[in-house]
Amino acid sequence: MTGRRRTRTTLLPIRTRPRRATVLSTAALAACASLAAGCGAIPGATGGSGDGPITVMTWAPEQTGSTNKPGMPAFAKAYARWVNAHGGLSGRKLKVVTCNDHNDSVAAAKCANTAVKDDVVAVVGSYSQYGDSYLPTLESAGIPYIGGYGVTTAEFTSPLSYPVNGGQPSLLAGLGRELAAGCGPVALIRPDSIAGDELPAMLDSGLKAGGHPSSVDQRAADDTTEYAGPSRKALTASTADPAKKGCVIPALGDRTDTFMDSFRRDREDYPAVKTAATLDSVDQTVINESGGPSGPYEGSYVSGWYPVTSDPRWDPMKKVIKEQAFGDNRIDPADAGVQTTWIAYTVFKAVVESLGDQDVTADTVRKTLDDGLKISTGGLTPTLSWATESPLAAIGFPRLVNADLTLQRVRQGRLVAVNKGFVNVTKTLEGADVN
Repeated sequence: MTGRRRTRTTLLPIRTRPRRATVLSTAALAACASLAAGCGAIPGATGGSGDGPITVMTWAPEQTGSTNKPGMPAFAKAYARWVNAHGGLSGRKLKVVTCNDHNDSVAAAKCANTAVKDDVVAVVGSYSQYGDSYLPTLESAGIPYIGGYGVTTAEFTSPLSYPVNGGQPSLLAGLGRELAAGCGPVALIRPDSIAGDELPAMLDSGLKAGGHPSSVDQRAADDTTEYAGPSRKALTASTADPAKKGCVIPALGDRTDTFMDSFRRDREDYPAVKTAATLDSVDQTVINESGGPSGPYEGSYVSGWYPVTSDPRWDPMKKVIKEQAFGDNRIDPADAGVQTTWIAYTVFKAVVESLGDQDVTADTVRKTLDDGLKISTGGLTPTLSWATESPLAAIGFPRLVNADLTLQRVRQGRLVAVNKGFVNVTKTLEGADVN
């Protein structure tokens, strides 16, 4: 959950969005019904009907000074090529429209407006830090948001959001629980942003479950070129107890690697400090580029949403990449964004196939998901279904239906699973102090 600081427009938890979405959708439909000549087709009502292509959208930031996820729209395009080369979805071509949200709230809103204009039946497998900018537009048009990256609280509150993972809340809660027994003081380095403000409570819920004191919360810019100051502060905070090794957790998205450049230099005076991370900030590519076995992540715990990339459950995704995107260096099968996009399109494919001869529209897609279709992702997540409210509704996450994660560790420069299967952190998150 990263982004630049802006005037706060939502509070955690959010409990008003479902009613607002209903009002907006009802108003939009009523307006179009009464002014049919001026309105034209109701958004989402006909975009996938008939024999034409089924149109969806995928968006993510590219070429910005902050977190970038170019692999997500690139993979979405590759997936469409693969589907269409193998007969389409229920015999229909899949058309993917992409958009660059530029890590900017105005651009994110423009992407949502384009989705409405292009009459897409869903936004699938996307990343944006500005849920409050795009979700109201999608809600008013009745367009479902399937498989967002889980980077904002709004993704876990909007009734039209269907997240496939537990976002940073689950990653940090699981990491905190794992580190509680072995770490002294824990310093969290996170963005000085609205989304970043939500992270300490999630990490602390895991630390608390393990009987550990709260973390030291340190804010840092997520669009700077060096982190010497934050690095030294983190090392000082994590060594406050000389009797036990402290831990430093950077949660800065793509800027984590920049932070670690400064941290590695400053760490020479603090050899006892350990590091840990979440998979949305550190993946195998980052570990390789930072020195592998001799890099700063060796021995670190890393929490992730999905199995390690070498797991054979990823073979179908790798097949798509090999057939349709071989040589496209934007698409890395180890990238959590690419993996999330694959799972999101797996969900969408299951929905379309379940509709049979029915029209594929935003309304029918949304209704199918709301009616409780159970969707298998080949073991990459638990069976997904959004028919009922999440047990985490009490802390403001009514749409968080997958609180499973994997725990990995960097050994000899490679991410390896710590244990078999998933760890569920629902109970841990229920103890999060979000007020």
